[in-house]
Amino acid sequence: MDFNTKNIQQQYQGFLNTSLLWATILEGLEQLSLPSPPTTLFEGHITQNPRLGKRVESFVSCYLQQCKEIKILKENIQIQNDKITVGEIDCLLLKNHSPVHLEIVYKFYLYDSSIGKSEIEHWIGPNRKDSLQQKLDKLKNKQLPLLYKKECIPLLKQLNLDINKIQQKVFFKAQLFVPLANHNVVFNQLNSDCITGFYINQKELKLFSDCKFYIPKKIDWLLGPNSNVDWLNYSSFENQVSEILHHKTAPLCWMKQPNGEISKFFIVWWKPQVC
Repeated sequence: MDFNTKNIQQQYQGFLNTSLLWATILEGLEQLSLPSPPTTLFEGHITQNPRLGKRVESFVSCYLQQCKEIKILKENIQIQNDKITVGEIDCLLLKNHSPVHLEIVYKFYLYDSSIGKSEIEHWIGPNRKDSLQQKLDKLKNKQLPLLYKKECIPLLKQLNLDINKIQQKVFFKAQLFVPLANHNVVFNQLNSDCITGFYINQKELKLFSDCKFYIPKKIDWLLGPNSNVDWLNYSSFENQVSEILHHKTAPLCWMKQPNGEISKFFIVWWKPQVC
């Protein structure tokens, strides 16, 4: 690697520290249960790709390789029909010699009780362009069914896999953020350990005028907040974040209060609704 190895290790630790979004099965989607890795050291190969999703895929690959009961058969498999890509399978593996089709997800969701009517429907993306329910539907109706398309037959023959014996599972981790004004979020289906912080809008920012701030790069959203960064004062932060919000993008930020307490939060360009 010709870039910051220490930073990659911190990102990997942040990935490991993120909990699975649910324990076993949600809407028919079963999590792949794995033990804690024998080491928290990232030993995989990684390229300097700025996309967070690709970085997570590399971290999951390293995690799986460290599990004795797992044997990876193939990863990031482009499924094509006459040179036209019809989809991608994240991973085919053996767990204790049993074949598994695994789809990998790492997401950031904010709780908005004005959206939808159920616990699942209330969780949306920071920019309101996606939601947990949409992702679950995509997994059930598009990503997992891809295995059963005729275009996958050559792949399964190549790996000597019987499609009737393949289990389909997900590895779905998430960081969840609750509104500053309403922390009374009910968790009946999702894992409350995924709560990472809160979110506010620009008007609420003035409540923290005596604090210092930091805006990590998106690739560092995996990190737990720490004090060893170049903190911005309120005025500088407000100017920078205003420009970001102007483009209807919600940044993830860190905040250090006068007592030294550090927290993680989103600041959004839309007005949170309280129902």
